[in-house]
Amino acid sequence: MSHLFEELDYCPTPIGALSLRRRRDLRLGVDVWEIMLGQRFLMSSHFTASEVALGRVGVEACAGDAIDVVVGGLGLGYTAEAVLADTRVANLLVVEYLAPVIEWHETGILPLGTMLADDPRCRLVEGDFFAGAQGEGFDPDRPGRRFDAILADIDHAPDHLLDQRSDSFYQVDGLRALARHLKPGGIFGLWSNEAAEERFLDRLGAVFAEAWAEPVTFDNPLTGQPFTQTVYLARAGTA
Repeated sequence: MSHLFEELDYCPTPIGALSLRRRRDLRLGVDVWEIMLGQRFLMSSHFTASEVALGRVGVEACAGDAIDVVVGGLGLGYTAEAVLADTRVANLLVVEYLAPVIEWHETGILPLGTMLADDPRCRLVEGDFFAGAQGEGFDPDRPGRRFDAILADIDHAPDHLLDQRSDSFYQVDGLRALARHLKPGGIFGLWSNEAAEERFLDRLGAVFAEAWAEPVTFDNPLTGQPFTQTVYLARAGTA
């Protein structure tokens, strides 16, 4: 049996102290991995349904084959894993701001082991996703590269941010800058811990040809009650 509680890593970062914890949930009989930023939860292996849904539905919405995808935010890796499960995906670029998170995947300390780091279709890149969206893009080796899908799982919700540096990204001008990095008809996907908000759908609709929200409902293992999170999707125009 695992230890009841272990802190597997702890390090300062530009946006706060980052820690990786593993604890034993005696009620459910499982190990739980948690990523913390200060006192805030970034991700828990207890709740992965909507992260998986972001990767799955984001790629399913793409047309054609040999799909190129960007995922903003690595975390425990479940969104990236879901993207790679689609055999049409030719290349996946995962942009992660916090270098220790990439190291966790490269050393295999997380539940997915080194699966992402070992997949030849996948590159884990240390970088600022929000700066790339506003600037020359996400691939440091190919400025201006465009993608079939850009999927973001970083902040808790469009109006519930981990760090104020990302605020402009969720406004109309920020979304318009992001759209420059999509191929015609490309898909933007965004994870949110909260129910769909019409005001954010309105912002998406001001930029993209089509925008909609996919609710993701699952049983919360801590409360025994259903809980709903959201995957926002938007499709770029083909002109």
